[in-house]
This record gives sequence, structure tokens and C-alpha cells, in this order.
Amino acid sequence: MTNAAEVYTPGAAATGAEEAPAGMLSLRVLARLLDYPTVELQDAAGEMIEIINAERRWPAARRRSLMDWCQRIADADLLELQAEYVELFDKGKATSLLLFEHVHGESRDRGQAMVDLMNEYENAGFELDARELPDYLPLFLEYLSTRGEGDIGRWLGEIRHILALLVARLEERNADHALVPLGLLALIGAEGDVEAHREAARNEEPDDTPEALDAVWEEEAVSFTADSDQDCALQSAEGRRLAERKRDTPTDPVKIMPSGPSAG
Repeated sequence: MTNAAEVYTPGAAATGAEEAPAGMLSLRVLARLLDYPTVELQDAAGEMIEIINAERRWPAARRRSLMDWCQRIADADLLELQAEYVELFDKGKATSLLLFEHVHGESRDRGQAMVDLMNEYENAGFELDARELPDYLPLFLEYLSTRGEGDIGRWLGEIRHILALLVARLEERNADHALVPLGLLALIGAEGDVEAHREAARNEEPDDTPEALDAVWEEEAVSFTADSDQDCALQSAEGRRLAERKRDTPTDPVKIMPSGPSAG
């Protein structure tokens, strides 16, 4: 059987993942479920189900929903799965799996956030061997699977608002993929965050229509001049200062939910 703890689709591999704590292999399963469907993913469904069932930080109903989805993936036609994935994630930005796109869009702030995240990876000894951007959610979950519960709780707390918005948008599209960010929120007891985003997601104009996609191509291109280079340098310096202030400012820790009883 294909090993769900090892298989990763091309473009999102990284070294350092083999040290993942056994108790958080569930994060790797969630990463796989958000990646482009492949034969390997279908073959790994049985093992993913076993890992999910062993994750007692989720209640039985949450585990059952994820396991049922794994089985649907195993039973589905691969071409249909791939077409659905492209329709959901490759058209428009509302359901983007690039975390910082939901916060910074295409602004220069996003570049600094990328640098900070890459530094986080490197300081933890996690070296990317991929063509994906560092804020690609499946890749980010791969990184988290190598960390302790304190770091996992801290990072999930940092992105909980993004996860909640993503859940609301994916549920509007009746996509099983909403189960992944919802499962992440459940790990820190924050499933209720989604409710604040449901109305906004319901009323959003679709950004995956031909008209909306054409409008994106017509946006003004970014020009790089001496002034813009100076602005980037200033932004980078300011980003570092903000990061330093953030590290110096104590915050309430977000903790991973404790494991439940083995029954259920």
C-alpha cells in the first residue's frame, strides 16, 4: 500500500518531513487532501483513513467526515477529481491555497511575509525542494507536521482567520475541501470562527467567471523603477521591525486540543 505519510505530489516536496511526530501525521493527511489528485493519492486512501481514525484530537463526527471523503476520493474517477480541483482552485483567488494572498494580495507586504516564512523554515532545518511558494497551504502543513504542539498551535492561531474564511468560501461551493481548514480549526477549538465569515462569503461576487478572469489580465502591470526599488527596501526594513516587535510582544498561546478517549 502507498504510504500516506510519505507520498507527496510533485512540486511540494521538502526535506526534514521524516521527523514528523507520530501524533500529528494527521496534518500530512490534510496536506494531501488539499493537493492535486493523483493515482498515488487514491492508492493512499486506506492508510489516510487509518491515520485520521487514530487522531483523537478530533471528535468522532469530524473523523468520520474526513474518512468518508478519503473513501470518495478512492472510488471516484481520477479525471473527474482533477477537473473539479482545477475548477475550484485554479480559477479565481477566493479559494486560493496561498495563505498570504488572502491577507496581502499582490502587495509588497506579501513579499516580506514570504521572506519571514522562509526564515522560519530554514531556522527549523526545513529545506524546501519544491517549486511551490512557501505559503502554499499543503506545503505549510507539511512543515507543521514536523513541529511540536506549541509551534503548531501558535501557527494555527496566526492563520485562523484565513482558515475560517476559506471554510466559508469552500462550503459555499459545496466542496469537500472545506473539511481541511475546518479540521485545522478544530485542532485549536476554533470551529466557531467560521460563522463570522459565512454572510460575506455568501454575498461575494464570483471571481472565477470568464469576465472576472479577463479583468485580472487587464490590470495594470507593476513597473520597477528606482522609486519602487527604494519603496521595496523600506518595506522590507519595516517588515523586519514589525516582526521584531511581534516577537517581543507576549501573546496568549493557542493550544492544540487534547486527545479524546480512544473509543468513539
